[in-house]
Amino acid sequence: MKIVKTKNAPQAIGPYSQAIISGGFVFCSGQIALRSDGSLADFGVEAQTKQVMENLNAVLIEAGSSLDKVVKTTIFLSDINDFASVNEIYGSYFKGENKPARATVEVSNLPKNVKVEIDCIAEL
Repeated sequence: MKIVKTKNAPQAIGPYSQAIISGGFVFCSGQIALRSDGSLADFGVEAQTKQVMENLNAVLIEAGSSLDKVVKTTIFLSDINDFASVNEIYGSYFKGENKPARATVEVSNLPKNVKVEIDCIAEL
């Protein structure tokens, strides 16, 4: 097992790692719309989704993987009515035939009152 840590994504805000490499996979913790400097991205769900995807991308690159190798994601939304907007932006990060398995759920609240959080599992 190896801990992944990059300065190109926000640091963990709790007792967890940005990601863990184990068994040929990268397990990325949920990312919210924090920038690497710790500031929150614009409050709109579109801007937040873009920041979340950029954070995941940075963690995956540090681990030696990429969005092209993602096999599973989970999207957490504070409002399921944002599904279409999030889905459009999320989908733009996965080109070609590589579309990971996914679950999307509405939750009552997310850290720092953001609108979206996404985690993922990727191959190395």
